[in-house]
Amino acid sequence: MKERAGIVRIDGRRAGTLTESGREVVFQYDDAWLADAAATPVALTLPLRAEPYVADGLHPFFQNLLPEGWLLELAALKLKVSKDDAFGLLLATCADCVGDVEILPAADDTP
Repeated sequence: MKERAGIVRIDGRRAGTLTESGREVVFQYDDAWLADAAATPVALTLPLRAEPYVADGLHPFFQNLLPEGWLLELAALKLKVSKDDAFGLLLATCADCVGDVEILPAADDTP
């Protein structure tokens, strides 16, 4: 089973990791993020905590970052990612999405 991973950043600072293994997707805040008194949660539905968030597929917050409708069709075509591959689309399109949260492929993690 192939595992994929992404780095979740808030305002350009690393906040946690998102990993996919099969259908299971895990979001985990980084210890350094949790230790920062100024840390904020990624979303109200993902409050700060040391325990990972485990879901069958993408958590709704991350799912809602994905393009929809004609933009989804265009992104899937241009990026050569199946529109049914939500995690792949997240890694391919959310390095510069709306708001202060961004998701980068783990291999692209730079300070």
